[in-house]
Amino acid sequence: MSLLPTPVARRSFLARSGVSLGGMALGSLLSDGAGAAAAAAVAANPGLQPGLPHFAPRAKRIIWLYMAGGMTHLDTFDNKPKLAKLHGEPMPESVTAGQQIAQLQGQKLTCFAPQHPFRQWGQSGQSIAEIWPELGSRCADDLCIVRSLHTDAINHDPAHTFMNTGTMNAGRPAMGSWLLYGLGAESVNLPGFVVMVSTGGFGQKQPIASRQWHSGFLPGQYQGVEFRSTGDPVLYARSPQGVSLERQRSVVDAVRQLDGLANQRLHDPEIDTRISQYELAFRMQTSVPELMDVSTEPKHIFDLYGTTGGDGSFASNCLLARRLAERGVRFIQLYHRDWDHHGSVKDHSAGTAKEVDRGAAALLTDLKQRGMLDDTIVVFGSEFGRTPMAQGNGRDHHLAGFTMWFAGGGFKRGFSYGATDELGYHAVENRVSVHDVHATLLHQMGIDHARFTYKFQGLDSKLTGVEEASVVRDLLT
Repeated sequence: MSLLPTPVARRSFLARSGVSLGGMALGSLLSDGAGAAAAAAVAANPGLQPGLPHFAPRAKRIIWLYMAGGMTHLDTFDNKPKLAKLHGEPMPESVTAGQQIAQLQGQKLTCFAPQHPFRQWGQSGQSIAEIWPELGSRCADDLCIVRSLHTDAINHDPAHTFMNTGTMNAGRPAMGSWLLYGLGAESVNLPGFVVMVSTGGFGQKQPIASRQWHSGFLPGQYQGVEFRSTGDPVLYARSPQGVSLERQRSVVDAVRQLDGLANQRLHDPEIDTRISQYELAFRMQTSVPELMDVSTEPKHIFDLYGTTGGDGSFASNCLLARRLAERGVRFIQLYHRDWDHHGSVKDHSAGTAKEVDRGAAALLTDLKQRGMLDDTIVVFGSEFGRTPMAQGNGRDHHLAGFTMWFAGGGFKRGFSYGATDELGYHAVENRVSVHDVHATLLHQMGIDHARFTYKFQGLDSKLTGVEEASVVRDLLT
């Protein structure tokens, strides 16, 4: 009978030992030879794949402000005067015939006017609803607004998965994982892919599953790490009270021996991943508390964001996103869960915009004044849009046309691109797919999406899938 332990037995042993990952990493770093050598290797080569980047990048990092739930484009960034004139009248069948509709399928379809007035902002005259006073007044001339997005998914979860991974099938790597795999991390003290989630007081709360930042078939070390917005940002990263360094070291030595024996038999890359994560966990024991301690920020920064941090708000997460970007995190994704407005779209879109507006504008302003916006891409948008037809006093899911905006990282400033039809239903001018978005973002990071592949189940898999995808060069300087 083999005496080699199974992976489950090792996990059970670790759980019963009462020692944190951070504590094990500490012992590993202090032990002879292997731990120190591993730390030095990580520091010397943070993960850049051979041959990458393919060409000189315009940006070093991406901050994705993800408006989960389906932000209504018609009440925020895509003004439709014709829809306002037809308010309350039947939606023309020529527009909706044969179209995929979510909860309004088979019901009477009635035009529903934009619920907020629009105005021209900045020297560029960007058309933005008045519910965005901070973004409009401070940042209109920095935004590249794309009003011709379309997607393949009509319901939230597959649409989130498609926007994040390029496919509606669960189990594929998120874009942040792809970037971390290809370009590595600039920081060895923090994860290269960090996620934070906030919510407020409006709309249905959109559930966000951790598979949206999973590494899929890529090695597990490229998975996103969720930081909690309040309290300890990372659970179990602290050493338990009463656990001595000697005990930690003895456990780590035993774990290394067990892992070494198992790896001789299994050749499991996840064991190597686990060891590397022990190293990162230790470094995070000092780097994360420093990251979260915003007391050193000057008063004018707190005034800019409207928060002193630590309150779990979207603005607080935006402040942390800037601090993460400064410390070399490659991909930062902030979810705000309040955009699912099947009812009361007027009040809820105004309320949710107020929860988001100041933080987003402060982030852009802060990055810009630090000289970081030039090499940081900020993305703002949802998994899909909302219908120009009424669902009571709300709007249903909509995949045929919606809006996103981009800023920094070589995107044009004060620029509008594409259009939906006069009722805001179909993207008709300069249509942009989700795969086009991914291809364009990869391009700005120095990656040719067509050549950026990973062998999985005998296929050269890629973020942009097998369908045609194009870099939208008209958006770029």
